Amino acid sequence: MNCKVTYETDARCVAETRGHQIIIDQPLDNRGTDEGMTPPELLLASLGTCAMYYAADYLRRNQLPAKGMEVFVDADKATAPARLGHFTIRVVIPEVTDPAHLEGARRTAEKCLVKNTLLLAPTIELTVETLTAAIP
Repeated sequence: MNCKVTYETDARCVAETRGHQIIIDQPLDNRGTDEGMTPPELLLASLGTCAMYYAADYLRRNQLPAKGMEVFVDADKATAPARLGHFTIRVVIPEVTDPAHLEGARRTAEKCLVKNTLLLAPTIELTVETLTAAIP
């Protein structure tokens, strides 16, 4: 997997992968133009869409309706170092009321790749280089 992020102006940049683009920005009160989500908001969106994908997969495999399903993701900030310290993911499936299927959807959503990545901290390597030193 890979993603290219290109600086545009001030706090705005564009992330690109597999031909798809997302604008990332900051709110007006943080020197942005508010034309896109912030990086932490993208993380919440990533968690929510991942949980939804897995829950919807469970519903599809069990011939249950996924229409109208919503996922709400909240996060609390933590300090030292600055980060998101606690996430809450709430999956709402309006047409499914059987507790066994709700539990099945929950168990399947627990398999979310993004959630599991955050639970078991990955290694992250960061380098900064000049364009002339970049390897093509």
